[in-house]
Amino acid sequence: QLVESGGGLVQAGGSLRLSCAASGRTFRSYTMGWFRQGPGKEREFVATISWSVGMTYYADSVKGRFTISRDNAKNTAYLQMNSLKPEDTAVYYCAASRKGQSPVRDGGLYDYWGQGTQVTVSS
Repeated sequence: QLVESGGGLVQAGGSLRLSCAASGRTFRSYTMGWFRQGPGKEREFVATISWSVGMTYYADSVKGRFTISRDNAKNTAYLQMNSLKPEDTAVYYCAASRKGQSPVRDGGLYDYWGQGTQVTVSS
């Protein structure tokens, strides 16, 4: 089970840190990812991190502004979001994939999903 937290309302240019806490099993050998779905939009990939050496990959739209990380001891993944823009407004979901060796961008390859947390960026 994955539970996201840390969402909220922030002004453009502000920052938020999302957390994804895993329970019921250990996800330390899983690749973790963040996805988002904005109003009227399809779900899109945001960032991913592998478990082994912490390889990361980002969507072009967030590169340089967002940072994904994980703490395997705490069974938790994070998404630090800086310089937020109104177009970042979305429900953010974390996910876990058994393909732990590499970053995974394809949402169809994830096995577990959280319920989502709302991020709203005002202009």
